[in-house]
Amino acid sequence: MKVNTEKIPLETDQGIIESEERRWGLPLKEVYKHGLLFYKDKEGKAMHLSYEDKLKLVAYTQQTAHGPLDVNSVPPLGVLDVIGRDRRAAWQALGHMSQIQAMAGFIHTLDRLCPSFRPYIEAIQKDFEDKKEQEVKKEQQLKNHKELEDRVLLERDSHNSAKLTEEEQVQRVKDALNAQSYEQFYEYAQQQFPDNVDHQAVLIRQLQDKHYQEYIQQLAVDERLAKSHINFNEEDTFETNDAKKDCNSNDTDIIDSKEIQVSDQFESEYKEDSRGGDSEPDDGLPGIDEARMWCRGSVEVFKQSARDNGGTLTVAHGETVTVRVPTHSTANAICWEFATDYYDIGFGLYFEWSKSPTSEVTIHVSESDEEGDCDDDEYPDEEYTIEGNSRDPEMGRGKHLVVHTRPMVSLVVPIYRRDCHTEVYAGSHTYPGEGVYLLKFDNTYSLWRSKTLYYKVYYTQ
Repeated sequence: MKVNTEKIPLETDQGIIESEERRWGLPLKEVYKHGLLFYKDKEGKAMHLSYEDKLKLVAYTQQTAHGPLDVNSVPPLGVLDVIGRDRRAAWQALGHMSQIQAMAGFIHTLDRLCPSFRPYIEAIQKDFEDKKEQEVKKEQQLKNHKELEDRVLLERDSHNSAKLTEEEQVQRVKDALNAQSYEQFYEYAQQQFPDNVDHQAVLIRQLQDKHYQEYIQQLAVDERLAKSHINFNEEDTFETNDAKKDCNSNDTDIIDSKEIQVSDQFESEYKEDSRGGDSEPDDGLPGIDEARMWCRGSVEVFKQSARDNGGTLTVAHGETVTVRVPTHSTANAICWEFATDYYDIGFGLYFEWSKSPTSEVTIHVSESDEEGDCDDDEYPDEEYTIEGNSRDPEMGRGKHLVVHTRPMVSLVVPIYRRDCHTEVYAGSHTYPGEGVYLLKFDNTYSLWRSKTLYYKVYYTQ
């Protein structure tokens, strides 16, 4: 039986592949695979083909699967197998047609014989494009996520590097100061605790920490005065010009070779601190009990609670924030809790023997410990103003001198750096009398970083 095969344009296999992909929007092999499924599913149901058309389609599938017919390699047919002889005849009629051409012939024949084949392929193409678009979006999301992770890691590495650099510089300054003052502090500690090595070590450490804080505070004062173009005499400075210059560099030799002397007055300021951290005024004021202090976990829970209650503030670099809390008539003790983000901060507690005109908690920001400065000889406990009437011609007509006495301040807890970024620091103190508590949060030692502070203050009975 003679079968007319589908005419395929004579061109190379690559040309056929490109042409069919442009026509169908899918690779040729994909179209052929879906065409086979369509034919097997729809033949005899949604479409009815003639015997000759079926022979054509079967011949194309055999040519695609096995290539040209080799009569010697196929098994013999039975005498009564008419359909088998017709199929082999149709297959043999394809001659040396390539497998690519056979695929294209199958697709063209099926498209011509069944009008529903093209919509079927178009639906598959649409689904294919949707999946491809989703894959592209997913790849883009993964790419963006990877870029974000890389940026976070880079920022974290940069943050850790900057933090390490600051800590290294701070440690270099401390090492240089400790090397210069160790012998003097050691002799002083031996005099205070001649038979107790542990107490000597604690006292030396306290003196070194205080020495470093005083040094950094003096640097901040010098910088502030330099900005204001105020000229000081050399004997009034802390001899830290060279050290201040080197503190901002990466050189190993940070402190100037001149030894920074610690005066007898500096040593006497630590005598009371080394014996419990509390000081009693020498002018008849009542004694002050020691404060109770402890630490606890749940830092993030505490921070969220402080945020909800508005107990947050920023302590800029080189600044000291003082929270003034007046005593309450219905309470007999004060309690406090605080924590920070990422870095430590200095904390100390003072009690001001004065009657507050208000019961509100107030915040005071300064670039140095102003109350501490009042202890120096050049900052007396009295202030002078000119007001009213006076007969002194040098003071101006109608004016006289009025003396204002500063309120006395007692030390409750010395200012030391606390690792409040790792756990919540808390404490309580019993009222020594009527006055104002000064909660000092000291960030003067930090030359670059501001600190975010979370705090709570409340009264107890």
